[in-house]
Amino acid sequence: MPAAIEEYGQRGQPLELDDLVGGERPRVIRGLCRDWPLVGWARQSDTALAQGLAAWDNGSDVDALLMAPAEGGVIGYNSAFDGFNYQHHRVSVTQVLQRLAACSRLPDPPGLALQSALIAECLPGFLEHHALAFLDPQVQPRLWIGNRVTTPVHFDEYANMACVVGGSRRFTLFPTDQVRNLYIGPLDFAPTGAAISLARLDHVDDPRFPRLREALTHAQVAELQPGDAIYIPPLWWHHVESLQPLNALVNYWWIPGSGRGRAMPTALDGLLHAILSFKSLDPADRAAWRTLLEHYVFGEEDPAAHIPASARGVLGPLTPARAEQLKEMVRRYL
Repeated sequence: MPAAIEEYGQRGQPLELDDLVGGERPRVIRGLCRDWPLVGWARQSDTALAQGLAAWDNGSDVDALLMAPAEGGVIGYNSAFDGFNYQHHRVSVTQVLQRLAACSRLPDPPGLALQSALIAECLPGFLEHHALAFLDPQVQPRLWIGNRVTTPVHFDEYANMACVVGGSRRFTLFPTDQVRNLYIGPLDFAPTGAAISLARLDHVDDPRFPRLREALTHAQVAELQPGDAIYIPPLWWHHVESLQPLNALVNYWWIPGSGRGRAMPTALDGLLHAILSFKSLDPADRAAWRTLLEHYVFGEEDPAAHIPASARGVLGPLTPARAEQLKEMVRRYL
């Protein structure tokens, strides 16, 4: 049975960001955003939430994923492993909400998810009425809306504060050192941008992934309702299930630093430029990255053995062609 994610303080207690981040562990903050207008609308009804969001929509296109009902709402790869199991669309927030309303009336709806939309670019009116005072204003919020969609286990390089504003979501987290037991897919070809686990948490007996049960003994779980938030430290693996016909979440990513969280450029190039990227990080973050380097670079076990040979990308044999591919990736990062 997974452990419950630790809860931070008491409901309504002021949040101290340095204390939260300094713990280097995930924590749930109940009621952090309970006074946000979006949360109030969500508590009234899905219709009130959708109308409130649509009122701020400036018509800008956002990224939306549409999956066939047979996919069960789980974002992933297609059966040939040469593409993904969704159609990608660029539409407005209002169009997504309209499609979600139509889907809610179907007995077997498709999966639909608006992904990682910069709120300043699509819902600028949000910023005036919603804020996390303990974060630097440079840390820009992002919007996620969908129906019963699951994002498989993955990690972010950033600290993440995720605030549920509508529906409910179940978060299942794993420490960084569980990378070996989570069967992570290709690093350079992933349906969510970040590499995901190929093992499904609801298929624990899949013979392809025998170490998944070991990972689950280290899992931590929490279910969040509107107004609740969760802090996920950098590089912690997390699996996110949206549980209602309409779910909405606002999240903030940043690199922890002194004082309030601050936005910074990406550090994923650190896998190729370790000295440049890791020397200035806090000890806990360096230790977490060391685990990944050990798995993908220095370990004796093949980290791609569970991936189809044709889809291993940069994890495949280091042929001259693949070496050139890596060099080109380095050039692009630089």
